[in-house]
Amino acid sequence: MHRAPVGRNAEGQYFMFCFEHVKEYNKGYNFFSGLSDSEVARYQKEAITGHRPTWTVGVNKNAKNGPTQSQTRSGSAGAQARMRDPFGFVSEARARSGRPEPRQRKLKTLEAKAFETLGLGASATTADIKAAYKDLVKKHHPDANGGDRGSEERFRAVIQAYQLLKQAGFC
Repeated sequence: MHRAPVGRNAEGQYFMFCFEHVKEYNKGYNFFSGLSDSEVARYQKEAITGHRPTWTVGVNKNAKNGPTQSQTRSGSAGAQARMRDPFGFVSEARARSGRPEPRQRKLKTLEAKAFETLGLGASATTADIKAAYKDLVKKHHPDANGGDRGSEERFRAVIQAYQLLKQAGFC
């Protein structure tokens, strides 16, 4: 059994026919029967947007008549001068002689352990992390320690700590 639509005003309702009768029914079926040409054209136009309401792009009745983005370049000095700064945040930042201290990121438990494994503090730079990693790898490498198991474990811990810090974006 195959479904055949009942009609335009009966969405979700179907006749059940065998395949041959469905083909015959569909030959004579016209979704737009009874509609004028203008109604068919309107339906086809609305079908483009899935019969949802749309608005003309770029039209906003509430927008001020200022320059558009295409008329001003955001990177130009003029655009920065025209920028509204009602709370004075930008002017205060310009007035400061130096940059503010970067906010310290709160370390996760594993990140703190990784820094501890490398013998570093949370404020270590990328260069500090890499230098500590290289020194500890050389110191605890199995070839440098004659196969000492304790040193091998430390070697693995150093590698894991460095990889974790690398994945976390510290180096």
